[in-house]
Amino acid sequence: MSMTQYNPWNLFDQLQHEMNRAQSHNHRAEDNGNVVTSDWAPAVDIKEEDNQYLLIADIPGVDPKDIDIHMENGVLTIKGERNSELKTEHEGFKRIERKHGVFYRRFTMPEGVNPDAIDAKSNNGVITVIIPKQEAVKPRKIAVN
Repeated sequence: MSMTQYNPWNLFDQLQHEMNRAQSHNHRAEDNGNVVTSDWAPAVDIKEEDNQYLLIADIPGVDPKDIDIHMENGVLTIKGERNSELKTEHEGFKRIERKHGVFYRRFTMPEGVNPDAIDAKSNNGVITVIIPKQEAVKPRKIAVN
């Protein structure tokens, strides 16, 4: 009979390994299309109303002309870039708290949206994307002659 040494910390190592493996698997499974990297992601709220969806994104410090919003194959994409030149230096220390660089968000739209009528508005760094729902097709009665 061979003896093995029990190390209770191995359980934590195994758990960490499994969590890392699961997280890397999730990132690969999300999007097998074009790889796009982003430095930060804006906070987004999505609201469903009777006749439309509202997507509200906080993107302060970015000119609305520099934000690209497009819809393709049922996926709404918001991307752009925020440049930050404000840095505080004092005795060799730097302090940069606001995120800067490229941002990129993708949202799969549900069936029944009208991609031709999507509109976007900007107000004080908040982008509101209005995604109208298509009108429901009403049943039509056909008379038999």
